[in-house]
Amino acid sequence: MKALIVDDERHVREAIRMLIDWDSYGIAAVLEAADGEAATRLIEMERPAIVFTDMLMPLMHGMELLTWIRRHHPACKTIVVSGHDDFDYVRHTMQSGGSDYLLKPIDEEQLNEVLRKAVDEWHAEEQSRDRDRSRTMKLNAIQPIYWDKAFTQLTEEPDAYAALARELEAEFGLAQDTRLARVAVLTLETMQRTIKERFASNLDLLAYAIANIANEILSRKGRVGYAFRNASKAHEMVIVCWADAETLPARVREINAGIDRTYGVAFDFGIGGVRRFPGELPQTHREALYALKRRNLLEGGERVHLYAEGEGLAGSAALRFERHRETLRLAVLGGGASRIAEAAGAWFDEVRALQAVTIEQLDLWVHEFAVLRARCLEGRTPGPALAQRMRAMDPGAYLIPVDASGRLSIAQWQREVEGVLQAMAEELRAAAPSPTMKEIADYLETHYREELSLQVIAGRFGFSREYVSRRFKQELGENVSDYLLRVRMEKAKLLLLSPQWRVAQVAEMVGFADEKYFSKVFKKWTGRSPKQFQRIH
Repeated sequence: MKALIVDDERHVREAIRMLIDWDSYGIAAVLEAADGEAATRLIEMERPAIVFTDMLMPLMHGMELLTWIRRHHPACKTIVVSGHDDFDYVRHTMQSGGSDYLLKPIDEEQLNEVLRKAVDEWHAEEQSRDRDRSRTMKLNAIQPIYWDKAFTQLTEEPDAYAALARELEAEFGLAQDTRLARVAVLTLETMQRTIKERFASNLDLLAYAIANIANEILSRKGRVGYAFRNASKAHEMVIVCWADAETLPARVREINAGIDRTYGVAFDFGIGGVRRFPGELPQTHREALYALKRRNLLEGGERVHLYAEGEGLAGSAALRFERHRETLRLAVLGGGASRIAEAAGAWFDEVRALQAVTIEQLDLWVHEFAVLRARCLEGRTPGPALAQRMRAMDPGAYLIPVDASGRLSIAQWQREVEGVLQAMAEELRAAAPSPTMKEIADYLETHYREELSLQVIAGRFGFSREYVSRRFKQELGENVSDYLLRVRMEKAKLLLLSPQWRVAQVAEMVGFADEKYFSKVFKKWTGRSPKQFQRIH
């Protein structure tokens, strides 16, 4: 907090400085000015919270300064220190929002009391201003989200229009007698690598920027439509045009040119047919998506794709990834980088032989690739680095690699797929038990009937007890005794399923010399005694 003392008499400014313990009020800087004009310049630069001012000064007197502060910096608290007991001065001070009016000579106690009151008022008002600013910021942040959800709802459930009609007319000029509309869609899934890397960690910011460019163009000569992010699909941007819907393709090209000027990239748009508003908004939205998803990614050039009337909305992929899935899985589980590259290369050779590749086909392949990853890991939780790479290729999140003209970059796609498969293979190899620990586990599986201690096992394999205990737990996830006990209990359950074996016999067959101890351990492990287990099963 800063304070300013304005008085043409130097000794008065010095007196005010000396009579106040500024630190106790949280005032870190005390400024001085000899006249009103100098004071206005300091206030503009330094923004003090408290101003002490005389009334009679050269160039600009106190009444003018108070009026100026009231108009330009109303948050500033003012205290008049004057040698004139004039009613007009006092009245003007109060009318200008002054905190108090003190007479010279200055009384120390009175001066500090007035300052304390002014500082308290400033803090209270500043807290109120902070709350107002916070509310404004939240509203500014929430408002676009609100309209994103509202327009998303319209394109999915047009019956929602009745409840939104008045708001839409007030906010966007969308008249309630509007009869026709048209939808355009772009997807961030097929963005160029330059823009992908620039906004990799914040696609929300990219979506916001694209919507701003589009909405500026859509409202240039009267609002004709609105661009928003699909609240149901994070990668989808939608434009609803309700005025001059036939001109939407030209407007979309202008929007794309604006994006290109700003970011040096362009996007592909799909545009649906002109349909009745609001009832057929879902239809024109589906048509726009269809035009976008069924375009040939092996061809570049044209960025605006119009829905052709009479085309069906269903299609099937010509090539299935699943034919190569088992070969790729075996390459990940047992092969090195060269085997993975060979297996992946066979798949991508078939892709390169295609005459057309659509987003619809790519969506299917991405889903099939996710199934392959799951089968390779078999329920194993991947490490953080691999998990991040895999999430980037999840269905609904994968950003399809395209070049500057919008063509699918098969080479880049192949590198990304091989990179994930190789990372999976490396992690699986690192997580696999070493041959020695696997041998110990196999030994426990076949010698569970014997009396086995950690010392016996370690001695058999030529290691210390501590080494076997630590490495076995690290690599197999449980200690040796728990592993052996689990094997014994699973074998005991199988034996108890046969009525020919008595509990005492089963106990001996799985390595327990004491039937009672076996029963106690079995009940703790399964929740039932051996006899109860046998009777139930």
